[in-house]
Amino acid sequence: MSSNALHVPVMLQRCLDMLAPALAQPGAVVVDCTLGLGGHSEALLRDFPEARLIALDRDPSALRLAGERLAPYGDRATLVHAVYDELPEVLDRLGVPRVQGILFDLGVSSMQLDEAERGFAYAQDAPLDMRMDQTTGVSAAEVLNTYPPGELVRILRAYGEEKFAKKIVDAVVRERAKEPFTNSARLVELIRDALPQAAKRTGGNPAKRTFQALRIEVNGELAVLERAIPAAVRTLAVGGRIAVLSYHSLEDRLVKQVFAAGASDTAPPGLPVIPERYQPRLKLLTRGAELPTEEEIAENRRATPARFRGAERIREEVGP
Repeated sequence: MSSNALHVPVMLQRCLDMLAPALAQPGAVVVDCTLGLGGHSEALLRDFPEARLIALDRDPSALRLAGERLAPYGDRATLVHAVYDELPEVLDRLGVPRVQGILFDLGVSSMQLDEAERGFAYAQDAPLDMRMDQTTGVSAAEVLNTYPPGELVRILRAYGEEKFAKKIVDAVVRERAKEPFTNSARLVELIRDALPQAAKRTGGNPAKRTFQALRIEVNGELAVLERAIPAAVRTLAVGGRIAVLSYHSLEDRLVKQVFAAGASDTAPPGLPVIPERYQPRLKLLTRGAELPTEEEIAENRRATPARFRGAERIREEVGP
């Protein structure tokens, strides 16, 4: 399977343009926190020949395929099996105190969606797995078959923003008592039967919110992201830039909050002059979340839900 054939990087040129001012200097280090099939990483290595790349992914299959793609760049690329909230520990092990660029391309990779046996896609029958790293953790089937009903309702509401979570979970609990869930087609059919007719006529596949919620729960995505973005900001050198692509409102909201907090002063109200330690650490480089162009969406349907934000580190932390 060719990684080049599978992967069309989302908003690639925008990501490169955002990071370019920070990566122009010799010896710059850029981190791709979500390597996937390596499309963004390959472009970073190609366009910034003086830069060194460190790339993280929790999926061993992605690391293998991307490693083949990036092999021509030799020791300029260091690939690490890690979840992106482990970035500070990875940099510490590699002896890299600060980096000049960081890229996050969140959500599910093209490979994970396209390989039916991974169970991410609701459009084809597959085992209900959804683990990004299949060597660890519980599967989506285990979540469906063992979680208490109240916890399943919470997950579908919080992570899938599913208005009919209670109806879906009631049906799941009835059906799992007869036979445990193992495959996606049965779950998709159950969701279709559980939803009111009006809800099935809008918003695409009625299973997409439930599948999103299960995927986030299985991989701990929001908890990881909540740790990862602030940690990434702390590893940026002054003048360094961070670019984030998110694919649903929960991810984008977390990124927005971290960036907004970093771009605000933390001084107590009423100070005539704001001391340096209270001044903003970040400068926002995007006005709100930028969207892909209509042309890109026409060429790459998976870009449709993308939301892009960028920020620059403008000062070091100053102690009290």
